[in-house]
Amino acid sequence: MKIFHVAGGGDRGGAKTHILALCSRLKERFDLKLISLRSGDFPESAQQVGIDTTTFFSWFVPYDYYRLIKMVKQEKPDIVHCHGAKANVAGLLVKLFCRTTVISTVHSDYQLDYMNNAFKRWTIGLLNGGALRFIDYYVTVSELFKSMLITRGFDPHKCMSIYNGLDFEEKAAPFDKTQWLKQSGIDYEEGDVVLGILARLTPVKDIPTLLRAFAKARENNPRLKLLIGGDGEDTAKLKSLAKQLGLGNSVSFMGWVTDVSHFFAACDIDVLCSISESFPYSILEGIREGCAVITSDVGGMRRLIDQGESGYIFQPKDVDTFASYILELSLDADKRRRFADNLYAKASRLYSLDSMADTQSRIYENIRHLEEQPIRKEVLICGAYGKGNSGDEAILRSIIASMRSIDPLLQLTVMTRKPEETRLLYGVRAIYTFNVPRFLFTAKRSKLFINGGGSLIQDSTSSRSLYYYLFTIWAAKWRGAKVLMYGCGIGHVHRSFNRRIARLVLDRNADVITIRDAISRTELSEMGITRPDVRDSADPAMSLTPATDSEACAYLRDHGLDPNGRYICFSLRPWKDFDRYEAFAEAADYAREKYGLEAVFMPIEDPTDMEPSRRTAQLMNNGSHLLPAPRHVELTMAVLHRMQMMCAMRLHALVFSAAANTPFIAVSYDIKVQSFMEYVDNPSCCELTDVSGLFLRQQIDRVMADPAPYRNNAARLRTMEAQNNLAARELLDIC
Repeated sequence: MKIFHVAGGGDRGGAKTHILALCSRLKERFDLKLISLRSGDFPESAQQVGIDTTTFFSWFVPYDYYRLIKMVKQEKPDIVHCHGAKANVAGLLVKLFCRTTVISTVHSDYQLDYMNNAFKRWTIGLLNGGALRFIDYYVTVSELFKSMLITRGFDPHKCMSIYNGLDFEEKAAPFDKTQWLKQSGIDYEEGDVVLGILARLTPVKDIPTLLRAFAKARENNPRLKLLIGGDGEDTAKLKSLAKQLGLGNSVSFMGWVTDVSHFFAACDIDVLCSISESFPYSILEGIREGCAVITSDVGGMRRLIDQGESGYIFQPKDVDTFASYILELSLDADKRRRFADNLYAKASRLYSLDSMADTQSRIYENIRHLEEQPIRKEVLICGAYGKGNSGDEAILRSIIASMRSIDPLLQLTVMTRKPEETRLLYGVRAIYTFNVPRFLFTAKRSKLFINGGGSLIQDSTSSRSLYYYLFTIWAAKWRGAKVLMYGCGIGHVHRSFNRRIARLVLDRNADVITIRDAISRTELSEMGITRPDVRDSADPAMSLTPATDSEACAYLRDHGLDPNGRYICFSLRPWKDFDRYEAFAEAADYAREKYGLEAVFMPIEDPTDMEPSRRTAQLMNNGSHLLPAPRHVELTMAVLHRMQMMCAMRLHALVFSAAANTPFIAVSYDIKVQSFMEYVDNPSCCELTDVSGLFLRQQIDRVMADPAPYRNNAARLRTMEAQNNLAARELLDIC
């Protein structure tokens, strides 16, 4: 494969390091050429590391673009890969005149690139923002920047992430650290603690926050010193601020630093205080030389740093927190060393040059595969999504993961109440649930329509929702898609007219129905639905893997609970005119008094479930804990694993407990709850109309006497759930 990389040529710092490091590895795998649109240090550095480099620079930019277009037409590269504003404009012209696939690496927030220069912001900045909209694919150097593009309306399927890589073996040569520091411009003495930052001195780097935090920390530790490497339009202002703060020779503005390795080898702490970053190379460079790290919460820093274990992260512009971290690390050499060692072990494993090159190579191969199949069939997913119910979101998350396991390049579109949120959370295309024209248009392009999990075919809540889901199944089939009803619960459909309509639509339009319980099979049979291929499966959420135990412990600690405590969890919901929550309060008090189990209330649908939880807690004689819904369902499962048992009205609280191998008791407000309990052979279930404190106390005794029979559902259910994926593979003709 022939690849052209195009760079503006004025690249410095992290962008320059990224481009040269990436090209130096990729040239061994592809027919690669680097084009620089400026002469000087950048192309010379590229040639020094053996990269085939061509420079087009004439001081007349349109002529340089013309020469690039001419070369592309002559050499016909498979992909033109652009870096930076000037290169992105060139990439747009290449796309227009050469019809070549063009991708761009987004190294920074393009809306903040020229914060302090109005002329550049309204010229090259505006052109860059426009050009990016028409480029074919985007590579972001952090998940945060990928989310940024998706939030701004870029197609999620065209946004791909890569993390910066570094050769961690190329450390600084031995040198006299004390002598180097004394020559750097600070009044260094043996034993001083040195902070260092390498950055362009521009508003987005927010160096004033660093100077103020440093001055504040230095009031309690006068042995702190600061090295600032870099230049930019804010240099004079920053020097003036340092003078106002009385920092004197404790800080040195060193200008642009070329010997990065020795700079960080001379420092004890590598700091970053930017408002926005992609994934800063300066942090990796500091880690390579053994620095501890304090950074603002930007780029992919949370992926790299475990807070309080391998470094510290603070919110941008938070001077006080930043100062407290500086002071703490400056006074604790052992902690600095421990942080540095932990961070080096993780960074050298995740952010190597080879790892970066491998990821970029896969991106090229994926793009070529997509371009070879320009009319690629899509998968359209419909369900009760975007309503804040973590059970439904778990189903969606598992369906998306299942489709990507079949083919990572499948084009997925989800029908949801909150399209923007769904696009951002799952990296898929999304359309509003009731946008019928968009639905019909997408269904025409789709090879498979998935009626996605849950009990969608029922009229217990309303007939309107039943008619809607039946319409989407009929319309998707009419538009040419195969129809899979995925890990669903059927029923109960009460009204005779609704049963006739459901039979007609499902019997004539569904290709495969995978059901999550035996009662659903009975319901299909009683409605006379015989033509579709009906298969036993399990709830799609069973395919999800719980988060780590350390994440669950952190969640509990953050909300005032001892991770090693003993708890009984309640998942309650409002239902019609039910108000006998005193039965749950009685059970919670009983569990506390007899077994020492503290009551925890955790919602599945937030905020709907909060009110019954509060009411129950108020009826208790003992204290309780009311937790917010965890940020994702995998964390919910991990938290439930730390509970001694679950008492739930919500079906997916039971499903999540099964996945976590936590014993559970059910109170059934709907046939789907009863169906699940029968499916897992769990007798601890009663109808909502029959619930009492006595029944719940008896079931708590039963579970505590012998919890083993209530566990170990997970393996069997996950095996059954695999039938959902198998059915999708068959309908997509992917073996």
